[in-house]
Amino acid sequence: MSERAKPKKAAKKAAAEGGAEAKNAAAAERGAKVATSATKTPAKKTSPSRRPSAKTAAAQVTAAKAAPFTKAVPAKKAGSRSAPAAVAEAQKRADRAAAASAAPGGDAKILQLNAHRVDKLDTTLTTDQGIRVEDTDNSLRAGPRGPSLLEDFHHREKITRFDHERIPERVVHARGSGAHGYFQPYDTSLARYTAANFLTDPDVRTPVFVRFSTVQGSRGSTDTPRDVRGFSIKFYTGQGVYDFVGNNMPVFFIQDGIKFPDVIHAVKPEPHNEIPQAASAHDTFWDFVTLQPETMHHVIWLMSDRALPRSFRTMQGFGVHTFRLVAADGTRTFVKFHWTPLAGVHSLVWDEAQKISGKDPDFNRRDLWESIEAGNYPEYELGVQLIAESDEFAFDDIDLLDSTKIIPEEVVPVVPVGRLVLDRNPDNFFAETEQVAFCLQNVVPGIDFTDDPLLQSRLFSYLDTQLTRLGGPNFAQIPINRSLAPVRNHQQDGFHQHEIPLGQANYHPNSLGGGCPVVPGAGGGAFVHTPEHVDGIKERKRSETFADHYSQATLFWNSMAAWEKQHIIAAYRFELGKVTRPHIRQLMVEHLNQIDHQLAVAVAAGIGVPSPAAGPPNPGRMSPALSQASMPGSTGVIGRKVAILVADGVEAASLETVRDGLTAAGAVVELLGLVDGAVNTADGAALPVDRAMNTVASVLYDAVVVADGDAALDQLVSDGYAVHFVAEAYKHAKALGVLGVGDRLVQAARLPVYEASDRIAGPASKPSAGALDGVVFLAPDTDADQQFVDEMVIAIAAHRHYDRPVDGIAA
Repeated sequence: MSERAKPKKAAKKAAAEGGAEAKNAAAAERGAKVATSATKTPAKKTSPSRRPSAKTAAAQVTAAKAAPFTKAVPAKKAGSRSAPAAVAEAQKRADRAAAASAAPGGDAKILQLNAHRVDKLDTTLTTDQGIRVEDTDNSLRAGPRGPSLLEDFHHREKITRFDHERIPERVVHARGSGAHGYFQPYDTSLARYTAANFLTDPDVRTPVFVRFSTVQGSRGSTDTPRDVRGFSIKFYTGQGVYDFVGNNMPVFFIQDGIKFPDVIHAVKPEPHNEIPQAASAHDTFWDFVTLQPETMHHVIWLMSDRALPRSFRTMQGFGVHTFRLVAADGTRTFVKFHWTPLAGVHSLVWDEAQKISGKDPDFNRRDLWESIEAGNYPEYELGVQLIAESDEFAFDDIDLLDSTKIIPEEVVPVVPVGRLVLDRNPDNFFAETEQVAFCLQNVVPGIDFTDDPLLQSRLFSYLDTQLTRLGGPNFAQIPINRSLAPVRNHQQDGFHQHEIPLGQANYHPNSLGGGCPVVPGAGGGAFVHTPEHVDGIKERKRSETFADHYSQATLFWNSMAAWEKQHIIAAYRFELGKVTRPHIRQLMVEHLNQIDHQLAVAVAAGIGVPSPAAGPPNPGRMSPALSQASMPGSTGVIGRKVAILVADGVEAASLETVRDGLTAAGAVVELLGLVDGAVNTADGAALPVDRAMNTVASVLYDAVVVADGDAALDQLVSDGYAVHFVAEAYKHAKALGVLGVGDRLVQAARLPVYEASDRIAGPASKPSAGALDGVVFLAPDTDADQQFVDEMVIAIAAHRHYDRPVDGIAA
């Protein structure tokens, strides 16, 4: 993406911004400082105030109340409609239908439906029982940082209704891929922190089932949308089932789970036309985002390449929340979980991801399946950030209960503690991948929760969801969900009961069954909830320590490599370019201005809104660990896919050297011909090809090699698909190998490979002077050797070479 477009002159901020941000700021200021916590021996502990009240917030709120929202909407451009205008137009259509006389066919059905139409314009939010709602942004809890309360009927009703919106498909994470494997700790180092045996015994391999997923789309959607990815693991431990239910991003959009239905409703297809599928580039999502500044940190992650993983094998996983580890002696330690792939953290580019959706919508699913079948088992390292309970308030700008924040690795290092290996594909997708049920509540002794309000809500939601999705309360008896530890209790009957309980007593206490199953108590290896002092006013308020919505988004932006920043700008431009309401675009630019002025200016220049005046200064704080450039991986080219383009007359010697060398290094190499079957080599032998070139595309490969041979190149340079194949791979920054006269195809694609490299430091990936990194040439009339193969391995292992001038390439 080019930044050559000059930024427009500063203009006045959208009036809507003042009302929306002021409302959120004022809500944060109202948070009371009464939350308490406890150490091993419960003792009262009060959260300190770290932010003075903003006096300007009250004035802004007063001004916002005096100016209705409709007055803040900018003058609409041709073809745009304000939200009230759209509703009014829909009402006019309904009125016309109601006034029409009954007629055969569609009109009669429209009339029948009129009685069921509900207009929400100028109404007040209520529960399903018609009770007006005081606050739908904050769950009821004991103090701003205290636990959520079960008596919050609005919270429970809102989540319950949301959980049951889809039958039987998951509401979110509907499209998933699964695999079996095992987890094994490196050593006993975590024994001082947790009683969870599967984390502390290096001699035990704990069986696992892992499910990766997209969030927005339905089961039939594509693998490669711009989206968050689920990263969930079911551990079948000797102490019971432990479910790790995480994402590939370490933060989430919202701070309180009561808002979860809202953010998912906003990002899902819009309800009036069920468009778009698996996409965040539409009005409702960005309308929600601009009115909820707490989303800003997660949204910039979503606009980064993290939302476009190359594969599940090259994707991180995070627990998002702060959890607790509990040692055998009761000592408690805060923990954040990180899973890092050994293959490195790598992504697609947006143009490539969109094309893959058409060429192979099962791209990530297929990659995971084929890698495991080939014996290239995906492996991830578990790392933990450990924080003593005494340090809960040691971070001036971070509340550990806020799921929109990270703890930078430079502040608290990530300690590697174990490995996760996926080594077996499911035997049946439905029976295993589709029926697996992850419940955040499933923990074992040694792991416990915190009062994070998003986490507290999820503890209710996941179990509630499975009750409907899997047909009742006995979903834990489905084979993929069954515990390896013995299950004995007095739960009975219900849909799909598979067990045949013996005996007369189904209650506790009892004498008819010998008092069994016996309650083991705390000393019998039972799960014991963390003792913690809870004291607070019962209220719907958010802690003021949750009020900073921009600084960590700025931290993320500052930490990106130059090419990552360019991709983020391009993503904002694409997404906001799909938004039809100008006031939403403008308000989002104002939010970006709070993150970084240059980011806001660059985005504004691409979406047709005025550039903002200078915002707050960027403090320049960075965390290099956040950049994908710092995570190249250690598995080389294992599992990488390489296409070699061939045609009749190909020189076989160099081709076979490269194919055999890359295969020996672990790459998956395929020969692509202009047609399927085989090609004739220059010496007249038949050389089988793996696929016809027009049945695949460069976006399905990690690297491309152009074979040698004058006769072969005569055909390749005359084939538009072959020319485009090379140009597209180069534009997507992939490694390119060119054997002998294969350079003719590079010239036909008009690739600028003879310009000097812009790379300032680091080894070049080819020996020829003057060529860009990532393009490896073999001189004509020269046979490929191990040096050429080694250079190709270096180029491919780097994943991408983003220092190329690609704006002028037609691909």
